[in-house]
Amino acid sequence: MLLANAAVGLIQLVIAIIFAVVALYIGFAVLGKITKGINEEKELAKGNVAVGIFVASVFVAIALVVQSGVSGLSHGISKAMSVGLLSVEGLLDIGVAFVQLILGIVLAIAAIYLALNILDKLTKGVEEFEELKKGNVAVALEMAGVIIAVAVIIQSGVIGITAALI
Repeated sequence: MLLANAAVGLIQLVIAIIFAVVALYIGFAVLGKITKGINEEKELAKGNVAVGIFVASVFVAIALVVQSGVSGLSHGISKAMSVGLLSVEGLLDIGVAFVQLILGIVLAIAAIYLALNILDKLTKGVEEFEELKKGNVAVALEMAGVIIAVAVIIQSGVIGITAALI
């Protein structure tokens, strides 16, 4: 039994790593589309600290939300094992957990997009993305705070979804 639990734990870890890498990759790709003309890779290569803070906050936000989805997946796999991994109920538990994890990834990216748009509307006198290009660390910290705050709130919602579905 101990060996079976270790194997399941290892499978859960591999799945978590795969989804984390995929989520961060998708997040970075989408980020490039919503940052209004900033080439993040070039700015990072130039040593633009403001862009570095901004990109890091996006990664932290995605990780926060995806972590709750991975937790739900682990719970779903454990529940499926208790009822029979290949039983209809077990497969359904795993399927719901995967859907919840994917929903977490989508919600994280959508929340970042929404947070940036709301911030843009609230701060009409500041062109945040232009300021990032200039290396304005104060604006980067403001944006990072908004992004991470929204992610923490969204994370709670994803955990709630997990509790309701699994």
